Amino acid sequence: MILTQQSFLDIFNDIDFEKIKDHPNILIAARFWDYDRYCAAKTCYKFMRAIDDLIDNHKASNKAIHESEKEKFLSDVEHWISVIKNMNPCNPLQEELTETLTEYSIPLWPLQNFAKAMVFDIHNNGFSSMDEFLNYAEGASVAPAAIFVHLCGINRENGKYNPPAFDVAKVARPCAVFSYLVHIIRDFQKDQNNNLNYFADELIVKHGLSRELLSQFARSGTVDERFRNLVSEYYHLAEKFKQETFDIIKKVEPNLSKRYQLSLEIIFNLYLMVFERIDLRHGQFTTKELNPTANEIKDRVLETIVNFTSV
Repeated sequence: MILTQQSFLDIFNDIDFEKIKDHPNILIAARFWDYDRYCAAKTCYKFMRAIDDLIDNHKASNKAIHESEKEKFLSDVEHWISVIKNMNPCNPLQEELTETLTEYSIPLWPLQNFAKAMVFDIHNNGFSSMDEFLNYAEGASVAPAAIFVHLCGINRENGKYNPPAFDVAKVARPCAVFSYLVHIIRDFQKDQNNNLNYFADELIVKHGLSRELLSQFARSGTVDERFRNLVSEYYHLAEKFKQETFDIIKKVEPNLSKRYQLSLEIIFNLYLMVFERIDLRHGQFTTKELNPTANEIKDRVLETIVNFTSV
């Protein structure tokens, strides 16, 4: 099938941007793939979302996971990861996931790394250092991004999908970490109100802040210069990963067909859109301020399609 700009515009016009709530950037970008790969992505992310929500929702309601509860949550994660190793034909979700992993040659390491991040979440309520956060991001962010990149890069030959001809983790990492750093800034108010903190303790202390102050800022919708300096560290690190993402996308695009090239540019542009809304000098970093509306997201996707030039 020869894809033209009009083909992409037809797909674009079929997307209901108001209805995409979970993993919105990923699912918007993946919608431009062959439909079977789009469904494969939805299957994987539905499975990952289930365990992630189990932990985050508990913390939102209870502030933390108490020692007496950790064993049960660890058992839940262990059961979650065992699903992909021991398929139970009586469980439709397990069967659907295992068939997806097999058909699309998706390796187990992204799901295993994601599970390690969930175990970290059970034992910890935040991060002591930026290094600890970046290590955590390998599972929490790079792992799901790797599935996206993998599905972009596979090639069908003789009725079977072959793995990508490039290092998936290396390609996925810059955009994944960039997007995660952007998420931390964008979701500051929402996360704090849900008893979640993603700013490293050593940087909080460095800037004369405390977790209690961050919570107060989130509730009031007003921040001070100390918080702006804290956010600046995350912003400038995100800038570094932003440039790395530009570079890696241009490098890998010749290995991809047009629709997968476009999807990488769409997902990066949607995160870039949020990054561009961050105002270090005057912003208050509220949910309303930093989250684009469905119409703004729609306009950015359209702009990406119109400006897209295949390699």
